[in-house]
Formats: sequence, structure tokens, C-alpha cells
Amino acid sequence: GVEGVEAMSVEEYRQAAIDAVKRLSVDVGIPTRCEEIREEDLDNLAKDALADACYPGNPKEATHEEVVALFRKLM
Repeated sequence: GVEGVEAMSVEEYRQAAIDAVKRLSVDVGIPTRCEEIREEDLDNLAKDALADACYPGNPKEATHEEVVALFRKLM
């Protein structure tokens, strides 16, 4: 639903796509924070995420520390 991408630079249409997904997330009620995550849970959450059967399908490999940082952003 992003209009005008033909006239945008690569960086502009990438940002437009990100903005559209963020708007859609808000529109459908996806929470932006998960207050239930506690600092002491981060290590196990990251281990579980990296061991998940779906992990190999990710377009980018992540380190344990990167996954912890991602979870921390949700707190």
C-alpha cells in the first residue's frame, strides 16, 4: 500500500516499507512492548530463540548477544 515507490530512492522506499509495517502493526493492535520480560529471563530466551527449529530460516544469523539486545528492546 505504499504509493510512489517508483520515484523513491532505494533508501526512501525501504523506509516507506518499514513505516507501513509499523502503521499496520499499530492498526491491528500488535503490542510494541512486552513488560513481562525480565532481565533475568534474557539469557534463556536468547538460548531458546537460537535453538528454535525456525531459526535457520532467518535471513541473517544472530549471536546470542544480538538476540539478548533484541529482547531488551522489547522490555
